[in-house]
Amino acid sequence: MALGFFTALAGDRATAWSGGSEPGSQINAAAIAAMTERGIDIAGEYPKPWTDEVVRAADVVITMGCGDACPVFPSTRYENWDLDDPAGLDVADVRPIRDELERRVRALLDQLDVPATGQSV
Repeated sequence: MALGFFTALAGDRATAWSGGSEPGSQINAAAIAAMTERGIDIAGEYPKPWTDEVVRAADVVITMGCGDACPVFPSTRYENWDLDDPAGLDVADVRPIRDELERRVRALLDQLDVPATGQSV
């Protein structure tokens, strides 16, 4: 969901990747539905593992509770966004997580001086 917001809001002004230390086998159906409500299609995404190359290339790495399982490199900025895991939740319960992710992505773009698109997602 965070990557969906980042891509929709940053457009071609910034690049993001999504990955995890222990990625699942598929994108959560409730997360897909919640993002579709906002006009963002994440159905074509799939869970990917972090690689050292992706982390080294990043200016900022956002973690969501991976702890020691995430690769850490000294010159990379890290932030942990401690949010509920949407796994097993229905769409109604995923919406607050989705909305908080949007807020955080917008704040991150602002910190990075990347103007968000004028669209209200």
